[in-house]
Amino acid sequence: MRRALRTLALALWVSGAGCAFLEDDPPPEQLVCRSDADCVGAQVCFADGCGSPGDDIVVEVQANPKAGLHAQDFPVDRLRAEQNLELFGPVRLKGRVSRGTVPAVDGGTAPAAYRGPIHLLATGESLLIPGVARRYEATLVPDDGAWVLPVGTGDYRVTLTPVDPGLPPLARTTTVEPGTGGAVAFELPTASRLVTLTGTLVRQGTQRVDAEMEVQALDESLRPLSQRMRVVRGTGAFQVVLSAEDAERPTVLLRASPLNAGDLVPSKTFVVSPSAGATGPLELGDPGAPVRVQGRVLEGQYGVPIAGARVSLQGRVGGGGTFEGLPVLTDAQGRYQLTSLPGPPDSPLTLVIVPPPSSMARLTLHPVTVPAQDSTLPDATCPLRMVVTGSVRQPDPANPASGVRLVVEPVGALPGWPQPPMGFEVPVTTDARGGFQLALDPGEYRLDF
Repeated sequence: MRRALRTLALALWVSGAGCAFLEDDPPPEQLVCRSDADCVGAQVCFADGCGSPGDDIVVEVQANPKAGLHAQDFPVDRLRAEQNLELFGPVRLKGRVSRGTVPAVDGGTAPAAYRGPIHLLATGESLLIPGVARRYEATLVPDDGAWVLPVGTGDYRVTLTPVDPGLPPLARTTTVEPGTGGAVAFELPTASRLVTLTGTLVRQGTQRVDAEMEVQALDESLRPLSQRMRVVRGTGAFQVVLSAEDAERPTVLLRASPLNAGDLVPSKTFVVSPSAGATGPLELGDPGAPVRVQGRVLEGQYGVPIAGARVSLQGRVGGGGTFEGLPVLTDAQGRYQLTSLPGPPDSPLTLVIVPPPSSMARLTLHPVTVPAQDSTLPDATCPLRMVVTGSVRQPDPANPASGVRLVVEPVGALPGWPQPPMGFEVPVTTDARGGFQLALDPGEYRLDF
């Protein structure tokens, strides 16, 4: 059984060089509660408003994922000293995939079962617990067009990608309930409903890109319209396959990306018109020659070197593309050395520093100038993580819940910031008064207890 009986969303916001909670009062219509004093009776202030600690509990049960028994959520109206939960059978997401039609016995037509291998990806979240993510995937061969994917209960976006690269991916949304499961159907386009978009990717002019590259068509919301297709390294030629409906769009995005980040080649997104069926040469531009960059990472309060911090460079580079370098770890003296593309004079790159969990320093983004020659960057100082305090209570507010262990899970990123690293279990339980103290990076979190 999951330790979470109630979940809280906690957001840390960043202002200038430091981080703090928002100090400005929200509009009155958005003010639910700031503290227990805003609530009546025995209620306390939760992230989603006032409520009784013993009411509206949600329990998530992880029975046996290895046996296909995934998460099931149960609402508990009133918590009792002995709480019995009756699990449903294994939850299944069932579906069918077809392509074209075949003659039916009644003289009409019926969907033709697709029997080729497919990859399924179901992503979503719990039906009852905010911020509890769900993700399941599998590669399988449909049985006469039918397939089954064991999942947990939740709301999902299901993406079906045929192993055949000549067929575009399809996506559907569905809800999977305990007991009943969920169902979704896909209809792949026939050959007459496919359009091939061809083109050439070059570095600059007639110069080829000396790296393994791939391209993919996307819509304006970055939803995939095609599979990722390899670029022919010797010629730069590529082709992507779209459905006829997507080929009728005025424009689509073509994203070109390196297969290996170690090749030190930028990614770039182009806007093209698919109606012509072909594009002119797409230029990555000249980002400049790779350079070596070194520096040191320090903890902000005392200037102590941070060992084991993950450091990387990213940002816009020459030619208009974006670069994401491979991360490296700092040594015992907090020093790092990495290889990067230089940044343009008018746009600094971002040095991304993720201190290890054992450090009190927080995730930090530093704008840095990376010239077109080997360089040593100024010392990067990471401020301390934001300290968050709170308390856990029994259903009777007069009795604190001491000895409770908390689990912290990041559930979202703040604008302009990466999502914090993986969650962790707080090493110290709540104290005699039910109090706890956490040191967190900027982000949005869920606390399970």
